[in-house]
Amino acid sequence: MHVLTASAANLDSCASEPIHIPGAIQPHGALLVLDMHTRAVLQASRNLLSFTGLDLTADGVLAASLPDLDRALAAWSPDRSPSLQVRLEEQALVAIAHRSDAAFIVEFERIERGGTDSLVSRLGSFAQLLSGETDIAGSLQACAAFVAELTGFDRVLVYRFDADWNGHVVAEANNGGLPSYLDLRFPSGDIPAQARHLYTINRVRMIPDASYQPVPIVRADGQQPRAHLDLSLSQLRSVSPVHLEYMRNMGTAASMSVSVIVDGALWGLVSCHSAAPHGVSISVRDACDFVVQSLAMRISALERAEAAAESVELAEVHSRLLTRMSQAQSWHVDLLAAEDDLLQLVGAEGAVILTDDQIVTAGSVPERAHIAEITDWLKSRGEELFHSSCLAADLPQDLSSQIAAAGMLAISLSGLHSNWLIWFRPEIVRTVKWGGDPHKLVREAGRIHPRKSFDTWREQVRQQSAPWTQSQIGAARNLRGAIVGIVLRKAEELAQLTGELQRSNKELEAFSYSVSHDLRAPFRHIVGFAELLRSRETTLDEKSLHYLQTISDAAVAAGKLVDDLLNFSQLGRTALSKKPVDMNKLVLEVLRSLKAEQEGRDIDIQVADLPPGFGDATLLRQVWYNLLENAVKYTRPRKRAEIVVGGQSYSNQTVYSVSDNGVGFDMQYVAKVFGVFQRLQRAEDFEGTGIGLALVRRIIERHDGTVSASGEVDKGACFSFALPLEKQKDDILA
Repeated sequence: MHVLTASAANLDSCASEPIHIPGAIQPHGALLVLDMHTRAVLQASRNLLSFTGLDLTADGVLAASLPDLDRALAAWSPDRSPSLQVRLEEQALVAIAHRSDAAFIVEFERIERGGTDSLVSRLGSFAQLLSGETDIAGSLQACAAFVAELTGFDRVLVYRFDADWNGHVVAEANNGGLPSYLDLRFPSGDIPAQARHLYTINRVRMIPDASYQPVPIVRADGQQPRAHLDLSLSQLRSVSPVHLEYMRNMGTAASMSVSVIVDGALWGLVSCHSAAPHGVSISVRDACDFVVQSLAMRISALERAEAAAESVELAEVHSRLLTRMSQAQSWHVDLLAAEDDLLQLVGAEGAVILTDDQIVTAGSVPERAHIAEITDWLKSRGEELFHSSCLAADLPQDLSSQIAAAGMLAISLSGLHSNWLIWFRPEIVRTVKWGGDPHKLVREAGRIHPRKSFDTWREQVRQQSAPWTQSQIGAARNLRGAIVGIVLRKAEELAQLTGELQRSNKELEAFSYSVSHDLRAPFRHIVGFAELLRSRETTLDEKSLHYLQTISDAAVAAGKLVDDLLNFSQLGRTALSKKPVDMNKLVLEVLRSLKAEQEGRDIDIQVADLPPGFGDATLLRQVWYNLLENAVKYTRPRKRAEIVVGGQSYSNQTVYSVSDNGVGFDMQYVAKVFGVFQRLQRAEDFEGTGIGLALVRRIIERHDGTVSASGEVDKGACFSFALPLEKQKDDILA
């Protein structure tokens, strides 16, 4: 059995101290442990006989000595209520029972006579007083004053926990017997985690005399119990000697605390102190518990009301932003244009929106290079929402030290891309008053002692912004939903337009194919009949022969245009037959077919060893033909034409090029080079239909490749196309 004593205590391990199984109780009551089924005595505090006058361990059965309590326990046993309270008028005792494993733990305290009717009346007055308070601060102060009046303690504090479990005294009632602690803070270490757990499950704890001697709990036969007895729900549980030392250092000889549980969570404590030993009856403690829980409900209601009012205000801002975004062509630009509303939504002083192609900012934000580092860091966390009021503690030090912002709220706008909406807040320097230096440890006799000084100790807090409220975080989430909805709607509209455009293109392709196909025969007939007429009519004069030649040339040109249009319109219908292609062989075949265009000219054509390609060989032959034909054609003004054909493999694609020293073109028109019917040279200087390069681009894009061009007027041009490698292409299709 482990009994906590001052000599055994060590603050080094107080955070793990088993305070729920102290093995002893405080001496202002007595304790009995009974078998849940037989009510046989299992254990008892050593003071049971002296405190109650009953030697319950003598016969070992409760019914023989306290039959009323035995019957009450038997009736309560199947009940689900957590505790039972029975007044034993003959013994002037009150018994409080609760369950622990398979046992009843019964605690006895002396009855305080009188005052019950008055207590009920005073509770009614407090309920009326509390309902009149319109804010949390007033409710806290009213509660502190009422508990002080009800209990007679010298000082009553309302102590609120922050997010890090530091305590802040937010209200106080004080008769001058002890120093004021109002507005002081106490570090989380003063109430370690296991103590907070006990405060949550057992709301009331009283220590009438901090100098008490613990009363051990023993077995019915007087021996030490073999197993630890869990006293988490006990009223008399002996407390840690470290805490008693803490109380004495604080100058308090007695204390009582009542937990403030708001919405099921420990919100704070109502903590009562007296300079001299001081206790209160069970009925008064129950009344205080009723008062404090009424306060907790009041806090919950007021906090919900405040949150609701804030949410309504933010909803109006959200509505204005939504209206602006839904009517905009570019939602992020218009969102930033509504700078005041965007910042007001979460109470920030700067905002950034990052999309795939740009960064837009409003207000005071970090430099762009630092924003990029922040988004990389956010992306590495993989969270949809992140908020911090102390970036110095969350961001990497080398990054946080370079930005002026102290707080950040960030929401991800896409599950696929690193798109973010981020708000920033500046640092707010404030001074916090602690009840003694929270960083100072007192080491004596090989162990750490509780602080001995509770004098006000001021600390300047830096690198922190105002905290983000739940309403503001909720507003950020709602805005994200609206943005995603608008982006999706825009995407759907774009998909619909794309579908309509594709249908129109198919209709145009069908029309072009039909017209081109129907015009081919008439133009060939015109050329043929013009030749027949010239051969049959030998008496035609020169002018008539010129007319016939003009008709024939025009019909040939028109026929060539029709053929090109037909090829172009067929591309959308043609199924690709992709396979590895020997580009060297393909280029040699094309050059052989262009022999006629090269006759009488000095053309130097250099062909490098070309890497193999992957695609439809017939269509790729058309690409090479168009590019080489252009090179031959546009180098015509040169005395010696120079044409270079090259190719190179990369990790994911193969790039081929045809360069020449021809007439070139102005790069300001490079975007038009591959357009249909776009000619950068005069039609009188170079024949052509203006479809050849458009055909090249269409073929390459059907292979999921790319085309490019560069040139300089009168110095030459270079046309390139890139094809995905066979393996890379498979990956894309997958």
